[in-house]
Amino acid sequence: MRTPILDAAALETLLAAAVAAPSIHNTQPWRFRVNPDDWSLEVHAAAERSLPRTDPQGRARHLSVGAAVLNLRLAAAHLGLRPRVRLLPKPGEPDLLAAVHLTGPPDGRNGPDGPGDQHSPEPDLYGAIARRHTSRMPFTGRPVPEPVVARMTAAARTEGARLYVPDFAGTRRLLRLTAAAEARNHASPLRAAESRGWIAAPGADAPYGIPFTALGPADATGRMPMRDFTGPHPALRPPALRFERHAQVALLWTTQDGPEDWLRAGQALQHVLLTATAHKVRTSPLHQAVEWPDLRAAMGGSRRRCFPQLLIRFGYGPDGHRTPRASARAAQST
Repeated sequence: MRTPILDAAALETLLAAAVAAPSIHNTQPWRFRVNPDDWSLEVHAAAERSLPRTDPQGRARHLSVGAAVLNLRLAAAHLGLRPRVRLLPKPGEPDLLAAVHLTGPPDGRNGPDGPGDQHSPEPDLYGAIARRHTSRMPFTGRPVPEPVVARMTAAARTEGARLYVPDFAGTRRLLRLTAAAEARNHASPLRAAESRGWIAAPGADAPYGIPFTALGPADATGRMPMRDFTGPHPALRPPALRFERHAQVALLWTTQDGPEDWLRAGQALQHVLLTATAHKVRTSPLHQAVEWPDLRAAMGGSRRRCFPQLLIRFGYGPDGHRTPRASARAAQST
């Protein structure tokens, strides 16, 4: 079937969905380009929005781009198109992380390249893109029903990743590792300065970073190790609140650990987050422990070939605050 040429309205829909994806520190480390040779949509890394201290290998950047690719797939299906994704399509261009080739209409078939590449996720998840955002606020502690957790787990598997939901003891262990990582981040002047550099000044109309109003509060009880962006500036820190006593967390992991696996994990992450959002469940990614190699390895426990990619806190609670996004036009490169 003939490849459709994207008009301005379709391109706006695709890119508006893509830039709504989550990214570490809201760096939005992507650029999009329409390839006129085959009318595919290329996703490039934006090196100027990298985190050399926090993310020296670019793993978190790949997760972020993978999440944007998942949103592109959903938006394409919403437009009646069938997306075919190629990850790392040109070895000689390491900043070209994905290419989304669009044909139409979608036929629902899977191709030979594995889960997540040849088919679109459930179309009803497209509506969750605009509603999904990170909540750094305390949750109620009301358990998320098992059927919803099972759907989140299935969403990760659809994209070739795994989601481990631990018991009470396992949850405490993962949160202790997260707390240890946060203490290290706080004690590292270079990492702390890098994080603070992504705080948007009050009143600033910045399209990237964490707005002052969206900074999460500290846990007054010390149970929940939330990232402290403010460092040695307590005047910037929101008042401490009491977080949930019994947190629910899930560990996203893969069986391999290369750039392509990180991109797939990013698609899995967004599929999980949108599935949670569709069921009115709030989510809050906890990056800290996977930023330190020894703590990241410890998160996997005794599992063989388990490469932790991210810890996700989930539950019921307030909306929190939305973070800004660059416009679809600004995210497009020529």
